[in-house]
Amino acid sequence: MKLFLILGAVNGFLAVALGAFGAHGLEGKVSEKSLGQWEKAVNYQMFHTMALFITGLLMSKLQTGIMSGAGWFFFIGILLFSGSLYIYAVSSIKMFAMITPFGGLSFLVGWILLGYAVIKGF
Repeated sequence: MKLFLILGAVNGFLAVALGAFGAHGLEGKVSEKSLGQWEKAVNYQMFHTMALFITGLLMSKLQTGIMSGAGWFFFIGILLFSGSLYIYAVSSIKMFAMITPFGGLSFLVGWILLGYAVIKGF
């Protein structure tokens, strides 16, 4: 429980910092398309930061391995989806764009596991 709350706090901080960096530090240095990719990475990181907090808070009510699995899939999704988009936005190396869907798949699995744990636990 505490681990996912800490991961949520760290990722929330990073999402805000990276969002500010994208808005102020990258403007005029990368294309509009790259700025859009950066913004999408920040948005998905922040959305799933909230998912990490929800997971951590629900673990106090639902002590299941499924809930823990959901949290790990959200965290892995942030690393793969947002991380690859951040790198792709500043480098334009296509290999990084090919990693992004695996992060999206991780997010989807996390949401399925979270929903299943809630249905099973309540």
